Amino acid sequence: MRQLLLFISIIFVGLLFIARLFYLQVYQGNTNNLYEDNAIRKVYDYPKRGFVYDRNGKLLVSNQPSYDVMVIPNEVKPLDTLEFCSLLKITKDQFKNTYEKAWRYSPRLPYVFLPQLSKEDYAILQEKMRKFEGFYIQKRSLRNYETTIGANVIGDIGEVNQRIINNNPYYKMGDLIGMQGIEASYEKTLRGVKGIKFIQKDRFNRDIGPYKDGKFDTLPESGKDIKTTIDATLQAYGEVLMQNKRGGIIAIEPATGEILSMVSAPTYNPNLLVGRDRSKNFTKLFRDTIAKPLFNRSLQGVYEPGSPFKLMNALVALQEGVISTEERITCYTGYRYGNRFMKCHCRSGKQNNMIDGIQESCNAYFATIYRRILDKPGDASVGIDIWSNHVKSFGLGNFLNNDLYVGQKGRIPDREYYRGIYPNTFYSTYTISNSIGQGEVATTPIQLANMVAAIANRGFYYTPHIIKEIKGETIDPNFTTPKYTSIDKRHFEPVVEGMHNVYKNGTAKYVQVPEIEICGKTGTVENFVRIDGVRTQLTDHSIFVAFAPKDDPKIAIAVFVENGYFGSRFAGKIASLMIEKYIKGETTRKDLENWILSHSLENEYAKPYSGEPFKINRGTTLQVISQEEVNELKKQLAKLDK
Repeated sequence: MRQLLLFISIIFVGLLFIARLFYLQVYQGNTNNLYEDNAIRKVYDYPKRGFVYDRNGKLLVSNQPSYDVMVIPNEVKPLDTLEFCSLLKITKDQFKNTYEKAWRYSPRLPYVFLPQLSKEDYAILQEKMRKFEGFYIQKRSLRNYETTIGANVIGDIGEVNQRIINNNPYYKMGDLIGMQGIEASYEKTLRGVKGIKFIQKDRFNRDIGPYKDGKFDTLPESGKDIKTTIDATLQAYGEVLMQNKRGGIIAIEPATGEILSMVSAPTYNPNLLVGRDRSKNFTKLFRDTIAKPLFNRSLQGVYEPGSPFKLMNALVALQEGVISTEERITCYTGYRYGNRFMKCHCRSGKQNNMIDGIQESCNAYFATIYRRILDKPGDASVGIDIWSNHVKSFGLGNFLNNDLYVGQKGRIPDREYYRGIYPNTFYSTYTISNSIGQGEVATTPIQLANMVAAIANRGFYYTPHIIKEIKGETIDPNFTTPKYTSIDKRHFEPVVEGMHNVYKNGTAKYVQVPEIEICGKTGTVENFVRIDGVRTQLTDHSIFVAFAPKDDPKIAIAVFVENGYFGSRFAGKIASLMIEKYIKGETTRKDLENWILSHSLENEYAKPYSGEPFKINRGTTLQVISQEEVNELKKQLAKLDK
């Protein structure tokens, strides 16, 4: 009996061993284990990153070859360190520090010892690499930005960090990834898929050939090319106009939601963030906390919208039936409530209907209709939510769900927002500044451009987006499905007519463009900052929104110029020039163009940092750019025209 039990036990243990071996070799003996097998070296084959084009097929971003010196610390043999350092153009201390980092990362895994060799350095080093065991050269692609435009639109690529590696196992130390703009938003599309070769090593750690004759090797899949919605000529023109100024320009095609131009000023040359100097240049740009060139003002700049927001209040008032287009409201140079007075430029006693109110930007008119909207339900606490929901239907106060890498929600307040300030009672006069686009209302330039596109379309918009075409892929239906506002179509015509009158007889009459019917709205936004803890008023921001032509809109635009005085002074001129450039392909208002090119706002931006007392400057003086700089800007425009 004992012998039988012993025999059964031996058979049972043997079956367990066989089952375990079968499990390890069959069920777990798959390609995933190759990545953890120290006897197999992994060599990645990096694909071509997709090219980027503008809407007309102009190449914006291509690739250039790059060579990284890689190291596997466990495989390094004694070498002539001084010769190696001389070839790499590094010091012995740099060699030592990098080697120690590679060892801490992993003695057995490849580590980028020196990234992005030039072709010349690669050629010299390649001949002598056999002398330096444990080191090898890996080829990959870097970006080559064909123009200097659109740095904030296109973005750049940089080396992954440990956090990215932990979150996404696709990336390994030394891999490159989109960091900003389109490069980041469409990283998966542009990067392609890495190929890999598995190299079998012997017990002396020497390569002996492909593992299983390359059965598990894969070829790289090239990244897909992207055609953007950007018009490169319009983008370049906007960047020239915004030199020596700060702010943003967003231009949208109303019929599609395609972004024609996205200018953020000041900008920079995207090629600064390519190559071995990327880190140094990025740090320099990042630490510029005054100009903030890496900050995309068109998408991230949150500002009070000023008078362009009056268009919203006009539409909501018509929808709620609190006023007709013909009812007139008397203005006494502004609107008084309590001991406060919102001044405007209407003459005392002027009676304005809706079209007049928009044309003259009458504060009394819009304060009156705003109060009527909130008071209509009999309780302003209810009215503020009705008002807020109408405004939000235009994409304001929330992310637009576009395909852009960064953005801000802005702010359209509701009753809940005011709960902490006015917990019990709430009256329409408490928030009267909202009637003229100030107070708690805040928007981004792209939201304002989208708002104007919705008005141009008489009640709907397409989500603004930057991608026009990806070969072999369909565009996200979110970008091709219209979003309807809560305002009936019939209410848009009087507002459009008022915007048209702004150009014909109103605040933008001096920036008209021949043969184009433009509908627009100027804005002047108060600019307060804290300097040494004191709330200080600086020169007003200049803002302008418009679309054209009136009855067949091809472009909707929002221009925001920080410290740019009143709306038509800087922003209005720029908007008119951009519209003419896009529709006609040329500009005829050379007087406006010359004025914009020859005036700078850099002195305005220096005021808070000058350490000297200053007062609000309403535009009596302006810094004039030197003739040499003006000539240089004109040369840029001449190249653009060619």
